[in-house]
Amino acid sequence: MLSTNGWVGKSLVGAATIILITGAGGIFGKVLQNSGIANVLSSSLGAVNLSLWLPFLLAAAIKTAQGSSTVSLISTASIMLPLMGPLGFVSEIDKAMVVTAIGCGSMVFSHANDSFFWVVTQLSGMDVKAGYRLFSTGTLILGTSAALFLFIGFLLVR
Repeated sequence: MLSTNGWVGKSLVGAATIILITGAGGIFGKVLQNSGIANVLSSSLGAVNLSLWLPFLLAAAIKTAQGSSTVSLISTASIMLPLMGPLGFVSEIDKAMVVTAIGCGSMVFSHANDSFFWVVTQLSGMDVKAGYRLFSTGTLILGTSAALFLFIGFLLVR
């Protein structure tokens, strides 16, 4: 039962990769937070007005770089907080749209440094090439189309 051929051993072998990748993503997220990049981005992006695309693009860039949706959500929210007023996101609906845009960005492009990629590919029996072709492309389409619908709704509400 406890050997590598037993059910516990097989479970640990299958889960080890996912746990290590998730941990590495969390470590990278902490490095980003400790580096002060949030303060630098906040000051430099304050003058850029990309509207609702800014939180989406920030979340998508962080998600693609380090893999964790959770770290992407938290990092982007901490970057966007001081920018809400200067960018004109003051009403409750504006704030809700920004939160949703961050969520859309955190869904974009799941790949090899994302533990969700490995959960889906390993549990479904996909090889890595098929995972990139099907799952990564699917998450790219999902996040981008959600952001497009959100932006259209944002234009209608404003």
